[in-house]
Amino acid sequence: MNAYLDITLRSVAVYFFMIIALRIFGKKELSQLNTADVILILLISNSVQNAMVGANTSLYGGIIAAFSLFLINYIFKKVMLKSKFIKELVQDKPEVLIHNGKIEFKTIARLGITAEELEEAMREHGIEYYKDVKLAMFEIDGNISIISGNENLKQTHHKRKVHKTLGELNN
Repeated sequence: MNAYLDITLRSVAVYFFMIIALRIFGKKELSQLNTADVILILLISNSVQNAMVGANTSLYGGIIAAFSLFLINYIFKKVMLKSKFIKELVQDKPEVLIHNGKIEFKTIARLGITAEELEEAMREHGIEYYKDVKLAMFEIDGNISIISGNENLKQTHHKRKVHKTLGELNN
């Protein structure tokens, strides 16, 4: 088998392994990384490097592995946009953490969110008391979005913007 085809297939296999692992271990791992999370990511990248390139440590081998990862990621995102089944298989749905000041304790416990994390998110949004939260959501990217019950609503935290084309909005 061609050495570069071998690197491509290994890289694609590692990519799908990482998608499955993140799905199993949860989206919380993607949000607001602490020191242990950064160390984990560094160790994972080091541990899968040899699995992708094998004995080939050449510049071309590294470029082929990186290109394969970019390409499969691009293709996979396009497939997720078109296939509701694949999207639901890979991505979780947003979850309600607080609704009209009432904390959803079962959901918070299942997601492994601590009181400190929830209170930190509230402080980031300028909210001091749980009773002042109209809606708190655990988003698919691992962030906590909060809407207060105040009449003076303002945007206080925004991680990223997604710009959609008119074609994507119609689908």
